[in-house]
Amino acid sequence: MGLKYRTYLEGRKVYGCQNCRSHLANSDGLISKQFQGQHGQAYLFRYVVNVSEGPEKEKQMTTGKHTITTVFCCQCDTEVGWRYIKAYEESQKYKEGACILEKALLTTVK
Repeated sequence: MGLKYRTYLEGRKVYGCQNCRSHLANSDGLISKQFQGQHGQAYLFRYVVNVSEGPEKEKQMTTGKHTITTVFCCQCDTEVGWRYIKAYEESQKYKEGACILEKALLTTVK
């Protein structure tokens, strides 16, 4: 299997996986804290690191239909959120490529 290469982030605030503390995102990439996930409050990030993704699936959400992938921590394989691949509503296109990380599954690393 080999060693897993991980990216380490800098910035004012670094968010990591609650299970293994692997860096996932920093405050520089934070778009909004006004989202809801399966476990409560969630954050929308422009970019994330140290994640793997599941297969694409279409899902009806409160803001309309989206194509998403589930996002997992690449170190411990914990599900931490999802990535928006496609938004079908014009007003939701800003989410495409962005990633939701659930606050309950995160810890502040720095």
